[in-house]
Amino acid sequence: MSTPAERTWVGPSAPQRLNLLRQAKSIAIVGASTNPSRASYFVSTYLLSSSDYRVYFVNPMATEILGQPAYPDLKSLPEVPDVVDVFRRHDDLPSVLDEAIAVGAKTLWLQLGSWHEEVAARAEEAGLNVVMDRCVKIEHARFDGGLHLAGFDTGVISSRRDSAVRG
Repeated sequence: MSTPAERTWVGPSAPQRLNLLRQAKSIAIVGASTNPSRASYFVSTYLLSSSDYRVYFVNPMATEILGQPAYPDLKSLPEVPDVVDVFRRHDDLPSVLDEAIAVGAKTLWLQLGSWHEEVAARAEEAGLNVVMDRCVKIEHARFDGGLHLAGFDTGVISSRRDSAVRG
């Protein structure tokens, strides 16, 4: 896996990310999983239950995820997604970008832990907005005032594990 040693790319600010999410009407989750323990599944359940986005699942190995059809690739979707949210290995990111460009997506969003400077530069050259190393679910919940509903803000500040239960 070829990960750059230094991060030089600078992504959109919080207000810019908020704007991207507010303008988006559809999100394609590339690498969506049927496995409830995978991050993409958790993000998918959140988006379906807590957002107004039209959510599409892209996974060539699945026919259905969370009761929704799964598609083999971006070009098979019934519409061009505003946001392509990617849960794929680092080495797969260039080909996902190629697909996103080919269908005319507006934003390439790489999930937490996913960073690829070359992909970001190519995406921006092609006119796409790029977000890297950020979770759509966390960002949406933060901007939507729903972090407490998503289980991130318990209202308890403590290093003791049992304090949240008593709190």
